[in-house]
Amino acid sequence: MANVSLNPSAPAVDPALIAAFRDATTPSISDNLDRLPGLVGLRPFHRSGKLVGTAFTVQVRSGDNLAIHQALNEVRPGDVLIVAGGGDTSRALVGDIMKAIAESRGCAGFVIDGAIRDSGVFASSDFPCYARAAIHRGPYKQGPGATNIPVSIGGWTVNPGDVVVGDEDGVVTFPASIAPSLLEAVRTQEQREAEVIQMIHAGRYDGRYGKVTTG
Repeated sequence: MANVSLNPSAPAVDPALIAAFRDATTPSISDNLDRLPGLVGLRPFHRSGKLVGTAFTVQVRSGDNLAIHQALNEVRPGDVLIVAGGGDTSRALVGDIMKAIAESRGCAGFVIDGAIRDSGVFASSDFPCYARAAIHRGPYKQGPGATNIPVSIGGWTVNPGDVVVGDEDGVVTFPASIAPSLLEAVRTQEQREAEVIQMIHAGRYDGRYGKVTTG
């Protein structure tokens, strides 16, 4: 498969650090990433299930999934397949067979900057899958492509080994190097927001974020 450039995976990230983000919401993470653009325009196609893992990036030609097939031979348990397909939705890049292969190899989920097919299979599954659209048309398998290189999705750069978190509100990614400090900031924000909700229910919130009234 000379048309696909296969590059080594990024160093593994501590699984405990990855797991710690399982209870973090993407809005809270996004807020603490200075509300930068992130992976916008993608929506979940799966039934339920949190996406948490590390990025295994794939660059493909629009409508061509040869590099994705090659990536599935290299993916590690806990990797998230991040496919930069240029946002093209004229042909599906993955379907039920590739989903089955990915699951059998411990892949944590799909993030596809393009289209999928067999959406009913994804909709009845808890295997996380985010994409732009669904379409019946199949892909080309000619290449070129590359794995484990920096890729751009909607203007947002994802690097191999970045931490990936997805939920009902979308997908965010960030470097593993900032994960500990980011997690601390997220937990602080979520605690503060929980306190605000309590104030609202108790009738002690006056409309200013975090302000406690005496009434």
